[in-house]
Amino acid sequence: MYRPIAFLGALTLASVPVSAAAPGSAPALPAIAGAVAPMPEISAPIGLLIDVNSGRVLFERQSHRRFVPASLTKIMTSYVAFELIDQGKLQLGQTFTMKPETFAKWHGVGSTMFLGNNSQTTVADLLEGIVTVSANDGCVVLAEGVAGSVPGFTAMMNAEAKKLGMRDTHYNTPNGWMDEGQTWVSAADLAKLSMALITRHPALYKRFYGHHQATLGGITQNNHNPLYGHTEGADGVKTGFTNEAGYGLVGSATRNGRRLMMVVGGYDRPNDRAQQSRALIEWGFAAWSSHPLYKAGSRLGSAAVQGGEDTGVDLVAPHDFALTLPAGTAGRPTLAIRYKGPLRAPIAKGQQVATLLVRIPGQPEEALPLVAANDVAKGGVIARLRNGFLSMAGR
Repeated sequence: MYRPIAFLGALTLASVPVSAAAPGSAPALPAIAGAVAPMPEISAPIGLLIDVNSGRVLFERQSHRRFVPASLTKIMTSYVAFELIDQGKLQLGQTFTMKPETFAKWHGVGSTMFLGNNSQTTVADLLEGIVTVSANDGCVVLAEGVAGSVPGFTAMMNAEAKKLGMRDTHYNTPNGWMDEGQTWVSAADLAKLSMALITRHPALYKRFYGHHQATLGGITQNNHNPLYGHTEGADGVKTGFTNEAGYGLVGSATRNGRRLMMVVGGYDRPNDRAQQSRALIEWGFAAWSSHPLYKAGSRLGSAAVQGGEDTGVDLVAPHDFALTLPAGTAGRPTLAIRYKGPLRAPIAKGQQVATLLVRIPGQPEEALPLVAANDVAKGGVIARLRNGFLSMAGR
């Protein structure tokens, strides 16, 4: 069952971090001066714009509709690699071989980093090629090097998708090349994946994403992301195109600590994708205001744990939290923590285990993830006996 909602009270949004106060004691937000920017025309059949710090959806069109992702697939390919690197199971300096049979199948097919037959390439260079120049050959070499085969690697991709709750996603290839519709995603799932990529692996994201061009094997190629060089703060994420999928983009930009995440898919022309995606993200920054709540790592509460070495775990913000409102809006929020408990051990540090609910009159309720501040191992016999006695004692 769900634990009762614990209200943290009304908050003033004038400073960061914001401290909880007694309900009804916080002043209303001041209205924000200035005209609200008009919503641009977006002709893409699929679209989504999210303010990451608040989780608020600013624009949505068929965000759960399944579609063919083309090279947007490579976001998950890099995510799997980042997970393995952080776990110590994959090293950036490792080299993988372009096998003759792989060379015969993928040499010169679509976007490429021109890997030679029997060539040795480091994981770092493969990731640079995958992320920046959308290298189809690099994806397959990485997949075979990590898992021994493409099916083995796509099984890892699907396992990570399941962990992230990507319910409208299935991967059959590591590079998104046309496969008769066996690979599909949704805009909502791509946004969820991209936010996990950034928040779980900030150092690796900064190292490999946001590059306007890359020189690999003596060949310089440009990144096709239409936000780069045009949109202030743009640092990702990935473009995609095949005749089957059309033109798509997962785009992201940060300004003054505020991050917007955008997904558009199904454009017939690259110019429409470029112009409309730039206009959409600019509208997101101009037409909506962000009010900081908590910094990343802030402790917001704790949750009871059953069957663990510890009887509880602290709940922290995985990234900066904010409240997003239409420009010119006034109001006063209340916050509440909800979790399905008691939580059951084992629990991993960084695992989402609770939700912060943000409410303001006249606005949709927002739900932000709260994660475990530390690992909680499954308890042994002594720990379980101790916890049982504490429970009976009401502690």
